[in-house]
Amino acid sequence: MSMKVAATRTRVGKYELGKTLGEGSFAKVKFAKNVDTGHHFAIKILDRDQVLRHKMVEQIKREISTMKLIKHPNVVKLYEVMASKTKIYIVLEFVDGGELFDTIAKHGRLKEEAARRYFQQLIDAVDYCHSRGVYHRDLKPENLLLDSYGNLKVSDFGLSAFSQQVRGDGLLHTACGTPNYVAPEVLNDKGYDGTTSDVWSCGVILFVLMAGFLPFDEPSIVQLYKKIYRAEFSCPSWFSTGARKLIKRILDPNPLTRITIPELLENEWFKKGYRPPYFEEGNDSNHDDVDAVFNQNEENLVTERKEKPESMNAFELISRSQGFNLENLFEKQMGLVKRETRFTSKRPPNEIMSKIEEAAKPLGFNISKRNYKMKLQGDKSGRKGHLSVATEVFEVAPSLHVVELRKTGGDTLEFHKFYKNFSNGLQDVVWKAEPISEGSR
Repeated sequence: MSMKVAATRTRVGKYELGKTLGEGSFAKVKFAKNVDTGHHFAIKILDRDQVLRHKMVEQIKREISTMKLIKHPNVVKLYEVMASKTKIYIVLEFVDGGELFDTIAKHGRLKEEAARRYFQQLIDAVDYCHSRGVYHRDLKPENLLLDSYGNLKVSDFGLSAFSQQVRGDGLLHTACGTPNYVAPEVLNDKGYDGTTSDVWSCGVILFVLMAGFLPFDEPSIVQLYKKIYRAEFSCPSWFSTGARKLIKRILDPNPLTRITIPELLENEWFKKGYRPPYFEEGNDSNHDDVDAVFNQNEENLVTERKEKPESMNAFELISRSQGFNLENLFEKQMGLVKRETRFTSKRPPNEIMSKIEEAAKPLGFNISKRNYKMKLQGDKSGRKGHLSVATEVFEVAPSLHVVELRKTGGDTLEFHKFYKNFSNGLQDVVWKAEPISEGSR
C-alpha cells in the first residue's frame, strides 16, 4: 500500500478482509469477517499458479479434505477453500491469544509443569493428524498459537505441503526456512517419513519451552547442521531427570531408533497430569469447494471486490497505533507480544525510510525497497539469516505517518532480539505523544 489515507475494504465471497496477521515466503494471512454472521476468521492467501505448478495437487487436495473433517481442540480448524483466477483462499479458525513463544519472549522459560502441559497438547494434535494421514513437516514456533483460554492450537497442518516438494520416491523433500527445528534426515535430504521428523521438531519445541533457548544454535549454518546431525546438545541443570531422558530419546539423530508417539504416550514423565482431550469428530463430508479450487472450474471462482475506499479516521488511527512511544510498542491487548509492531512519526517518509535502513544495516540485513515498503532480509551466512522483516509507511494525516514492522520469516525470539537493537537506532524519528495530564481528561 503506497502512501494514502484511504483504507480500501476487500470482499472475497462472504468474507470482508482486514489487516495482515502474518506473512511468509509463500502465503499471507489476513483477518476476515463473515459479513452474514459477523464471525471472525483468518484467511490464508496463496498464489494459485504457484500451487498448481507443484506436482503436489493431489496430496494437497487430500490433506485439505482431511483437515476439513478434523475438529480437534488443539488443531486450528480449516473451514473452507475458495479460489479466484489468481489466488487460493483457505478459511481458518481465528486464534486470538498470540504465539506460544511470545510468552517465553516476555517472561522467559516456562516451569516444567506448564511446558509439559503444552507439550501434551502438541503431541495430541500431532498424533491425531498423523492417525488421519496428515503430517505437519514444518513444526516451528509460528505454528504454535494460543486461544484466549491459554489452550495450544497448532496451525498449518496439511498446508505445509504448499512450500515443500515431493520427488518420485514418495518421500518428502524440503528446503526449510528455520533449520533449528528440523530433523537431521530432513536436512540430509535423503527423503524422510513425516511421522518421525514431526516428533523431532516437537522435541526441540519442548526443549525451548523449558530452557528458554534453542538446543542447537550456532552462528554458522555449517556448524549448526553438524550439531543437528550428531544431535550435539546439553540440557540445562534445571531439567528433571525424567525430562532429560525423554528429550534424549526424542532428539535421536537416527529416525529408526527415535522414540515414536505410541512409546511417548507411555513415558512416565509425559503421563504426569495428562488429560486426554475431549472432542467430537467432524462430519463435513462435502468437498465440492476443494474440488472446485483445483479443477480450475471457472464458474466456481470467487472475485476479489474492492469496496469503496474509507479514509482512516481518528478512531481507526488510534486503534492501529496503540502507544505512541517506544516503551509501549510491544504492549498490546492481553499483554502479549505479537509478530508486528508500529510507531508514529512526524518526519517526512524518505527520512523515515533512510533511518530504518541505517538502523538495520549494522545488524546484518540486506534491504530491498519499493515505494514506501521495505523488506529487511537477514544475511544468509549468519544466524540472523532466518529473520526477515517487512516495513511499511502509511500517511494518516499531513506530516503524520504510521510505520508498521512485521516479521515475515524466522524465529520469534530472534525478532524480539532484533527489535530491541533496532529500536535504539530509531529514537529520533519516533514521535512521542505528550502525556495527557489528569486535569484535561
